[in-house]
Amino acid sequence: MENEEKAAQAGSASAAAKPAAKRPRRGAIVGGVIAAVVVVAGIGAFVWHEQPSFCNAICHTPMDGYLETYEAEPGQAATDKWGNQVADASGMLSAVHRTNDSNATCLSCHQPVISEQVSEGLSWASGNYTLVAIDGNPAGELTERGTSQLTEARGVAGDEFCLNKDCHNLTREDLTALTEVESDNPAVIIRNPHSWQHGQQACSDCHKAHRASVLTCTQCHADMELPEGWISAQEAKLLPNQA
Repeated sequence: MENEEKAAQAGSASAAAKPAAKRPRRGAIVGGVIAAVVVVAGIGAFVWHEQPSFCNAICHTPMDGYLETYEAEPGQAATDKWGNQVADASGMLSAVHRTNDSNATCLSCHQPVISEQVSEGLSWASGNYTLVAIDGNPAGELTERGTSQLTEARGVAGDEFCLNKDCHNLTREDLTALTEVESDNPAVIIRNPHSWQHGQQACSDCHKAHRASVLTCTQCHADMELPEGWISAQEAKLLPNQA
């Protein structure tokens, strides 16, 4: 019995001599988890920031119509940003660019210049932006902007919205030459829509992203053939809703 007690005491002394195992600090674990969540959420927010759904859900309140034009399928009927029916979405460049480039998002064209984003963010927060009331959308719709307005914050010319190294790496002269067509038949009149015969026009005068593109030449030349999904200048004027 005495021997057993001595053995027990010796075991206790030996156990007491061993250093206690260090337990991980709970605060450090919680902090690490929070940091990981913040990083993952930040990455997710950055990825979402580049998607059209972000623009529609967070900043631009009246963006539903724009998102619909982006998601439209070329070759199929669609609805433009004002709620007008479009026979063929092939004339809306937002849909065409999405189809031709799977990586195309709103920011592919509307580049996120910090100064412009800050300005737009403040305007959105304060409600300081102009809407035009139209039928079918009592809340109104944003007024249409030309390429000069869209490139103003970047400090570049309006042409560079389309004619740049990342999109259409051409000059005005290159573009005119590419669409020049000659005919062996003198009776056939072929007009180059990109010639400067009537002065230089902005790309956005004809090419529309969120509604059917308009062949403005048809204001005078009714015989010009319309590209797929495009409308004439006369048809554009008859649209029931337009800002």
